[in-house]
Amino acid sequence: MPPPRLDKGLLPNPVQRPAPLRDSVYETLLELITRRRLPPGRHLVENELAEQLGVSRQPVREALQRLSNEGWVDLRPGYGAFVHRPSENEAEQLLAMRTLLETEAARLAAAEAGPEGAARLRELWRAGVAGLERDDSDAMVDANADLHRVITELSGNAVLAGLAGQVARRVRWYHGLVVRRRGREAWDEHARIIDAIEAGDQDEAARLMREHTDTTRRVYHESAAESAAPDTAEADAE
Repeated sequence: MPPPRLDKGLLPNPVQRPAPLRDSVYETLLELITRRRLPPGRHLVENELAEQLGVSRQPVREALQRLSNEGWVDLRPGYGAFVHRPSENEAEQLLAMRTLLETEAARLAAAEAGPEGAARLRELWRAGVAGLERDDSDAMVDANADLHRVITELSGNAVLAGLAGQVARRVRWYHGLVVRRRGREAWDEHARIIDAIEAGDQDEAARLMREHTDTTRRVYHESAAESAAPDTAEADAE
């Protein structure tokens, strides 16, 4: 006679399992790419990565395939895997979409945030300024990402926040190129955005966010052009 079945309502929570190794390798490589520790164009050799990460080649291969599917890595038959080098058009499309989403998020946040929301934003602003004063690029990039994420959360629109979150992960890669160049100016802009949100001024919050993200987009294109200049000069010399 089979044992009695447990009622689903009596079952405990599922047993928590460790993340598969390929997921851990994926997260590690993605973090290295978004922080530009693995720069665009870098050749990703499976056995070298496996040795450095202390794993076998299989999870590395699976992680690279996933990164390729998501556009972070280019798999070239006969040559191997390379960190994706985005085109100017690709960057423009992404950064333009960020402006659209975050401008609306700031407008809605001004209506929904309240004093507690503004206090959260000011705390993140202080973390970013502290990173600026230490000349800590990682801290600035992290604080910037957190501040923009919280603004989208404060919008009260879960769909908007979800879409902005997807874009933000990619945008974080671009910040690595401009964070020092933007410097204090970016954090002064953040402060004015927070002031507008705290004051409940929706039009002003939206205007300031649009200007802020447009400036970051412009500075990225300028920085990318300067970074590509040595490569162009070498190609002309050949």
